Amino acid sequence: MEDLQTRLQYRFVNPRLLTVALTHPSFGGDYHVEHYQRLEFLGDAVLELSVSNYLYHELPQVPEGTLTRVRAKLVREETLSQVARRLGIGKLIRLSVGEERSGGRDKPSILADVMEAVFAAVYLDGGISEAERVIRLALAEELHSDTLTDCLDAKSRLQEYLQKRGEMPKYEFVSVEGPQHAPTFHYRVLNGGAVIGEGAGLSKQAAQLQAAQNALDRMGAKHCD
Repeated sequence: MEDLQTRLQYRFVNPRLLTVALTHPSFGGDYHVEHYQRLEFLGDAVLELSVSNYLYHELPQVPEGTLTRVRAKLVREETLSQVARRLGIGKLIRLSVGEERSGGRDKPSILADVMEAVFAAVYLDGGISEAERVIRLALAEELHSDTLTDCLDAKSRLQEYLQKRGEMPKYEFVSVEGPQHAPTFHYRVLNGGAVIGEGAGLSKQAAQLQAAQNALDRMGAKHCD
């Protein structure tokens, strides 16, 4: 646990909290000790608040729906289990013999649960500011600005991309065709007067999104996982 505290850059005043965070329910049941499930419950909320606060300030022009989608990617099981592996948490979890034999140390669900419990332990031990600092440190790779931009919708991604160059996209209506009950809208997106993408869709928004994605594809921009 000394190594883990070093990697987290946080020293526990009450190390028992970290011990509980690393104790699987199977071990707790076998040895009648407290396990991580209550901490996991709290840690889920602490993590969501911390990530929400970060995204709110880091992406000031991004709408609520997109922020929600980016946050979901950052707090999902797959992401948290990867973070736990980077921190070497698997080898520290206290498991029952049966759970150990079944590969529990590398199960994504267990690693993600323990990661949330560790965040809760930091919160209870040092408060929300320390918890946010540790969470940002642990998720540093995932919170990198380029990674965040890759996870936005196409219009937001294009805007972020062009804003870095002091430019802004402009969407221009081209035409609408088809029956009134199911029209197809055509839009194009321009930058500095030049057409950089075109798209069509069953709504104006869908057509603009397609035009933005077309522009990003032309630029060779990455897609969100």
